[in-house]
Amino acid sequence: MWRGVLSNATPRHATSLLGLVLSLAAALMLAWTPQVTWGGSLSHVTLRCFANCSSHHILASNRETAVKKMAECSAEFRTDFVRVLQSRRKVVKDALLVEHGKPIEHPLYQKDPPLPSKEAMETCPRKEIEGFQEKLVQENLYLTTEEGEQGRLPVLILSLKDEAHKKKPAIVFLHSSYVCKEWLRPLLEAYASRGYISIAIDSRYHGERAQTNTTYLDALVSGWRKGDTMPFIFDTVWDLIKLADYLVERDDVDPARIGITGESLGGMHAWFAAAADARYSVAVPIIGVQGFRWAIDNDKWQARANSIKPLFEAARIDLGKSSIDKEVVEKVWDRIAPGLDSKFDAPYSVPVIAPRPLLILNGADDPRCPLPGLKAPEESTAEAYKNSGSAEKFKLIAEPGIAHQMTSTMVKEASDWFDRFLFINKAFNCVEHEMPDVLLEEAP
Repeated sequence: MWRGVLSNATPRHATSLLGLVLSLAAALMLAWTPQVTWGGSLSHVTLRCFANCSSHHILASNRETAVKKMAECSAEFRTDFVRVLQSRRKVVKDALLVEHGKPIEHPLYQKDPPLPSKEAMETCPRKEIEGFQEKLVQENLYLTTEEGEQGRLPVLILSLKDEAHKKKPAIVFLHSSYVCKEWLRPLLEAYASRGYISIAIDSRYHGERAQTNTTYLDALVSGWRKGDTMPFIFDTVWDLIKLADYLVERDDVDPARIGITGESLGGMHAWFAAAADARYSVAVPIIGVQGFRWAIDNDKWQARANSIKPLFEAARIDLGKSSIDKEVVEKVWDRIAPGLDSKFDAPYSVPVIAPRPLLILNGADDPRCPLPGLKAPEESTAEAYKNSGSAEKFKLIAEPGIAHQMTSTMVKEASDWFDRFLFINKAFNCVEHEMPDVLLEEAP
């Protein structure tokens, strides 16, 4: 339309019209609010970053400037996110305390039998090593991440004996809801056999951090009613930042090669930990990434809410509602995970991981992580990687015909991704490995 008008106008009129167009564009940028849409030519992640940065009215004119601007905005995102994490805890400012423990003989599973199948995990590629169990080194540790009972983080580490004492790549594995770190042993052993240092933790209110079969659900309801904790995702992300503090100081861990992955709830933990802390250099969240705002706006929140239904039932009662509706869902997220369905949602947090290698694995028919809700995050993230010259380091795979389930195909894809970017290729382009600025303020 504008091309036709300008082509028939006089130079003076053309200049006037062009000025009008530019003025309108500037006005739109000034009034723009951070919503991800489709069909535009501008980078949506860039728009979101500019909306958060002090110089958000200036569009980058070249890749170097764009990369610098994205790095600044990513750092600002991390600082903002970590401040939210810090807002509901008493931070331990002294040196990270490390205690040695013993193997857990009877892990606590907060789910009635039967437990989910381990079949997919058992298909993970492994190296056949004679006398493998005798060469396997197991460590059970406790890290103090903050004051209080839940501030004691149980850690399980498996590795092979190494007489050469070389620094190795490490991967943190995160379990799904209601199970624990011991559940992940097939994966831990498979990666250890291939030369990785394998790490698993008990998420908040799980495993050794639970007392009964309802500890996790009770914590969710308590977080809603008291507003003093963030038991859904965010509290465990804090632990993962502190875990990174510990791992980068280990003599056997290469601090530039620490990966993170997880399934379901663990996939969400992996996603947000990688966004919060650039020391996680490769990330593979499995059946965990979703658009929380999209689910609310498109009436697709039910499957996620039903997975932790006692929380939403408690909120419904407290709010005087006859049924759980999207208002209940919004208020719950705002209370127990502030920003989860707004400024920290997938379209804005996932691109922050760029340019570190990121593989998202989901089921195409997953009702908890609906594929249409990943459309905006996928586009904004792909553009972030493209703008940073790292397009090959991002991939989203939605396995056809699969609902909320980790499959052997996903396990193999994750394994190949880590081998490609964490183990075999030591020289991939990665961002600086440092803690968020807000944590640097507390460093001694």
